[in-house]
Amino acid sequence: MPQPDSAPVPVPIALPGEAPDGVLAPYHVLDLTDDLGCLCGKILADLGADVIKVEPPGGDPTRSIGPYFHDIPDPEKSLFWFAHHANKRGVTLNLETTTGQELFRRLARSADFVIESSLPRFLEGYGLGYDGLSRVNPRIILVSITPFGQSGPYRKLRASDLELMAMSGCMSLAGRPEREPLRVSLAQSPGWAGTTAAMGALIAHYHRELTGQGQHVDVSAQASLLWVIAHAPLFWDLNREIPQRAGEFISGRSVSGALMRTIWPCKDGHITFTIYGGPAGRKTNQALAQWMDSAGMAPEWLKAKDWSTFDIATVSAEEIARLEAAIAPFFATLTKAEFLEGVVRRDMLGYAVATAEDILQNPQLQARGYFTAIEHPELGTTLPYPGPFARFSAGSCAVRRRAPLIGEHNAEVYGKELGLSTEELIRLREGGII
Repeated sequence: MPQPDSAPVPVPIALPGEAPDGVLAPYHVLDLTDDLGCLCGKILADLGADVIKVEPPGGDPTRSIGPYFHDIPDPEKSLFWFAHHANKRGVTLNLETTTGQELFRRLARSADFVIESSLPRFLEGYGLGYDGLSRVNPRIILVSITPFGQSGPYRKLRASDLELMAMSGCMSLAGRPEREPLRVSLAQSPGWAGTTAAMGALIAHYHRELTGQGQHVDVSAQASLLWVIAHAPLFWDLNREIPQRAGEFISGRSVSGALMRTIWPCKDGHITFTIYGGPAGRKTNQALAQWMDSAGMAPEWLKAKDWSTFDIATVSAEEIARLEAAIAPFFATLTKAEFLEGVVRRDMLGYAVATAEDILQNPQLQARGYFTAIEHPELGTTLPYPGPFARFSAGSCAVRRRAPLIGEHNAEVYGKELGLSTEELIRLREGGII
């Protein structure tokens, strides 16, 4: 492993009273990812790193992912692009050309991270794999995000979210047992892969600060999805049971095989509530019975039930069915907001199933000023963005700027920072390099 040319550069710590910079403010990132890995760069950018999104001349293919601002298909109006590339600068560069490859090496000399999501060995064909980049910059950290990792029998295979969710095992537990397995909602695997990649990048960064050595971080999107079903292997390890999908129910809590409903219809959507055991569950069950009684909807047998002896491990399927038949009509009288207010006031377990609109209007998030208004001069408006995912005592995490337009920072990066002249930039643009 190449040795450092100089001592590691420490992350500056904000002094009391100073406005803190982003926690990664001194560091620079080159982002070559597609939709599978672009969240990684977004996380590093939110933490303050200078992330430059490198896309082909004419724009990145992910700009064609909708929905679009005002539902007008346009590469400059993709809401997917807005969400995943905010805080980044953007340049265009044709890496299929020798000149483009040399320009990328020049950018890599001062970069701290390169993140990419091409298939294994693809960048090596351009001389831009880890070996090639580390010769230019021994401290470089290359983060490679692929469907199945850099090694193994599936390394050369492409995969969509559908294949990744299936081959990770996630789909085996989603959906009703009598029907086909389901993919959960919108694409989930890119989020998990991007988050895992960001963690790997920061672990490698910590190692570099101690040793001065760069690393190649190998991220398998399939493997990153293990966290989604982390509980499932425990059923086999502890009980020698293979969990099965059960739709809106959960199983494995009772030796009788009783299924407990988790998703319930309410007045304006759905809520989540499960009949649990243990101290917290018994307290919740008791509070629910009292709540139903206050509304005149608790049958006598439920009001008289001794929840202190309730054991979820031994409860029968018949008793669960009886309880749920009594509870369902009560939940149907509540709105999501009324349910959430009620469980908070009574210190119960349970929450509403939120839509995107519910999240945007959430009183707690509004009270915290969570959503950030970001100007879009090219659209003549401002748009609300989710705010920081974390807060730090010495350093900031924030959404600071909109996603870049196609080639928006070419002159800034290639001209001011690499020192290319206006004439050189014109020749590069006319030659299809940038």
